[in-house]
Amino acid sequence: MANGGPVEHGYPHLETVHAAITALYRRLSYDTVHTFDTSVTPADVAFCDQDDLYLGAQRVARELVRHLRLPDARMIVSFREMQHAASVELAAGPEYFIELNNRFRTHRKDIGAALAHEVMHVYLHRLDLSFPGTRANEILTDTATTYLGAGWLLLDAYREDGASSQKLGYLTPEEFGYVLAKRSLAFGEAPETWFTSPQAYTAYTKGLARARQDEQQPPLTAAGWAGRRRYAKDRRYAQEHGTATGPGTRRPGGPYAPYAFSRPDGTGPLRVSFPCPTCRQRIRVPARGRMRARCGLCGTVLDCDT
Repeated sequence: MANGGPVEHGYPHLETVHAAITALYRRLSYDTVHTFDTSVTPADVAFCDQDDLYLGAQRVARELVRHLRLPDARMIVSFREMQHAASVELAAGPEYFIELNNRFRTHRKDIGAALAHEVMHVYLHRLDLSFPGTRANEILTDTATTYLGAGWLLLDAYREDGASSQKLGYLTPEEFGYVLAKRSLAFGEAPETWFTSPQAYTAYTKGLARARQDEQQPPLTAAGWAGRRRYAKDRRYAQEHGTATGPGTRRPGGPYAPYAFSRPDGTGPLRVSFPCPTCRQRIRVPARGRMRARCGLCGTVLDCDT
């Protein structure tokens, strides 16, 4: 939790975010992911200063449990002095003990954001889905919270001006915006009206622009002229030199070009692999011109010029 300190910006964790989105689709399936097509609404987690602190926190926790379909999980919420925003004791259940930072006694509108992250820890624990290392696992939790409909609360808790700052979670504001935008594009949501923080809205618009870039990378036909020209050059190089990639390409996660060329048996037809813009699963198809490809993980149909 950034509380008055510097807030990291940009996309330093994007590779882990991509892996987290793919892991969600693999572990849950396309059908299950799409049962979360409706996000938690502002009314679901509204919390005003007149509400009883403990009863209100329990009510919000129950709403998040309902959203994630954990009917046999009971969240016991308390407050204490601590360094982090919150913590949860991951046991066998059905009761889980969540501790919130004392700061939320006077910042009640952000209690829903802190609880969303901790309840998602319980959800992922029950799924037996985790990443190695604390930081990667927390990024998975932030990504899952956002992609499954509750993480916009974490982004809305981000506020920053010349005198103070607050941010919850491990993702940067722009990364939260990116994951929320990926969700919005997949489910047809428009979360712009939910934000109470102008800085959160700005981060979302930046993340949306970055998410749309995923849909405009070659060999997708939506790629711009420069991208298609670079792709044609790299494909020609791969065909002529029998190498896996052209001179300008990089492997997945690189900042330049996400596609890679290969010949499965060393001498057969050239193939190209690239990430699905929805779930980031790698798709491999022949490099033979215009075609339609279907992602085997999320079912997205893509118009390509390979």
